[in-house]
Amino acid sequence: MSYTKELNIEAGRAICYSGFREGQRPGDVFPSYDEIKEDLLILHNHWRYLRLYDCDRHAETVLEVIDKENLNFKVMLGAYIVAEVNNYGCPWGGSYSEEQLEKNKVANVSQINKLIRLANKYPNIIFSLSAGNEACVDWTDHYVPVDSVVNYVKMIKKGAKQPVTFCENYLPWLDKLKDLVEEVDFISIHTYPVWEYKNIHEAMEYTRQNYYTVADTYPNKPVVITEAGWTTFSNGRGICPSNVSEEHQRIYYNDLVDWSEEAEVLTFVFEAFDESWKGSEEALEPEKHWGLFKVDRTPKLVMSELYSRETVR
Repeated sequence: MSYTKELNIEAGRAICYSGFREGQRPGDVFPSYDEIKEDLLILHNHWRYLRLYDCDRHAETVLEVIDKENLNFKVMLGAYIVAEVNNYGCPWGGSYSEEQLEKNKVANVSQINKLIRLANKYPNIIFSLSAGNEACVDWTDHYVPVDSVVNYVKMIKKGAKQPVTFCENYLPWLDKLKDLVEEVDFISIHTYPVWEYKNIHEAMEYTRQNYYTVADTYPNKPVVITEAGWTTFSNGRGICPSNVSEEHQRIYYNDLVDWSEEAEVLTFVFEAFDESWKGSEEALEPEKHWGLFKVDRTPKLVMSELYSRETVR
């Protein structure tokens, strides 16, 4: 099933974008208008679609920059919903007081309503909406029951005109999220071979398997990949350091893009820029190093040839 037809969009490359720089983080210090403009000018010649994770000040500024600078981007905008029940199986913390969980439910409704407001404010920029991100998988620290996500999808569809999805690891779509499949306009999956102990030679085949396992289960529902990528460093926790490098990232990225274009699968590469605020304080924490560009905005190996050619021109 062609995403271009079902989502009524043109074919194009897609990338996840979070613009937080050194010393910045969500909920604290946000990138400025000029910093986001600089990022988007780096990206605009090579990617058509951006994915934003939530409706915070960062997302508002991104949409403002695209609008005012007349940049040719279409955006998948997400609502970042937080824990509504405890998930004691999360290894990095998923336990909250009942009082906090009740506050979270109120915050989630507010986030969904803000998503709807932004969707209606920027209908020519925002092409799709997500009701959340990795909130139903077993290991999440912000667990939200499936029936709550279903209700949020219904709220969004009632309040906005754009197609609605939910972004999640590929596996829960096969069983836990079956009721949600009926409600979303398209399915959004995440696939990370390196987190599942696949080496670079196995990686692309594993990504294809992840995609077609879901797509073949729901042949009448479009399936989009909203996260796929390869980190360039690891501290050894969860990912073997010998299995990650800029060369590995280059191989996986090129294979992923080639396959996505050939198979007509809309695939958001994770991630545009390294995110130094993520994960542990360790410098080699893998969560910090998924970007195609470093946190100082210089290109990694996968982008270096492309951007050196632009400099020459």
